[in-house]
Amino acid sequence: MAKVRTTLTIDHEVLRAVKVRGARTGKGDSEVIEEALRRELGFDLLDRLWEREDLGERQALELAVEAQHKTRARRR
Repeated sequence: MAKVRTTLTIDHEVLRAVKVRGARTGKGDSEVIEEALRRELGFDLLDRLWEREDLGERQALELAVEAQHKTRARRR
Protein backbone atom coordinates (compact mmCIF):
# COMPACT_ATOMS: atom_id res chain seq x y z
CA MET A 1 0.00 0.00 0.00
CA ALA A 2 1.37 3.40 -0.97
CA LYS A 3 2.05 5.82 1.85
CA VAL A 4 1.39 9.55 1.74
CA ARG A 5 3.15 12.11 3.89
CA THR A 6 0.91 14.53 5.74
CA THR A 7 1.07 17.05 8.56
CA LEU A 8 -1.37 17.07 11.45
CA THR A 9 -1.96 19.22 14.45
CA ILE A 10 -2.84 17.23 17.57
CA ASP A 11 -2.97 17.82 21.29
CA HIS A 12 0.39 17.41 23.04
CA GLU A 13 -1.06 14.79 25.40
CA VAL A 14 -2.22 12.70 22.44
CA LEU A 15 1.23 12.91 20.89
CA ARG A 16 2.80 11.90 24.19
CA ALA A 17 0.50 8.87 24.34
CA VAL A 18 1.47 7.98 20.76
CA LYS A 19 5.15 8.11 21.69
CA VAL A 20 4.61 6.02 24.83
CA ARG A 21 2.65 3.40 22.86
CA GLY A 22 5.36 3.38 20.22
CA ALA A 23 8.09 2.90 22.80
CA ARG A 24 6.19 0.05 24.46
CA THR A 25 5.45 -1.74 21.19
CA GLY A 26 8.60 -0.92 19.24
CA LYS A 27 6.63 0.98 16.60
CA GLY A 28 7.11 4.43 15.15
CA ASP A 29 4.71 7.34 15.63
CA SER A 30 3.26 6.96 12.13
CA GLU A 31 2.54 3.28 12.62
CA VAL A 32 0.83 3.87 15.99
CA ILE A 33 -1.31 6.67 14.55
CA GLU A 34 -2.22 4.69 11.43
CA GLU A 35 -3.23 1.63 13.48
CA ALA A 36 -5.41 3.80 15.74
CA LEU A 37 -7.07 5.45 12.75
CA ARG A 38 -7.67 2.10 11.07
CA ARG A 39 -9.32 0.77 14.24
CA GLU A 40 -11.47 3.88 14.65
CA LEU A 41 -12.50 3.85 11.00
CA GLY A 42 -13.36 0.16 11.12
CA PHE A 43 -10.65 -1.06 8.76
CA ASP A 44 -9.73 -3.92 11.10
CA LEU A 45 -13.32 -5.15 11.11
CA LEU A 46 -13.56 -4.93 7.34
CA ASP A 47 -10.30 -6.84 6.94
CA ARG A 48 -11.55 -9.62 9.24
CA LEU A 49 -14.83 -9.80 7.35
CA TRP A 50 -13.14 -10.08 3.98
CA GLU A 51 -10.81 -12.80 5.29
CA ARG A 52 -13.71 -15.05 6.28
CA GLU A 53 -14.07 -17.70 3.62
CA ASP A 54 -17.56 -18.75 4.64
CA LEU A 55 -19.08 -15.39 3.66
CA GLY A 56 -19.99 -14.39 0.18
CA GLU A 57 -19.18 -10.89 -1.01
CA ARG A 58 -22.75 -9.71 -0.44
CA GLN A 59 -22.89 -11.09 3.13
CA ALA A 60 -19.56 -9.53 3.99
CA LEU A 61 -20.66 -6.18 2.61
CA GLU A 62 -23.92 -6.32 4.58
CA LEU A 63 -22.02 -7.07 7.81
CA ALA A 64 -19.58 -4.25 7.10
CA VAL A 65 -22.41 -1.76 6.52
CA GLU A 66 -24.15 -2.94 9.69
CA ALA A 67 -20.96 -2.47 11.71
CA GLN A 68 -20.48 0.99 10.23
CA HIS A 69 -24.01 2.00 11.24
CA LYS A 70 -23.44 0.76 14.78
CA THR A 71 -20.22 2.76 15.01
CA ARG A 72 -21.96 5.91 13.81
CA ALA A 73 -24.79 5.42 16.31
CA ARG A 74 -22.30 5.23 19.22
CA ARG A 75 -20.73 8.56 18.24
CA ARG A 76 -24.02 10.46 18.46
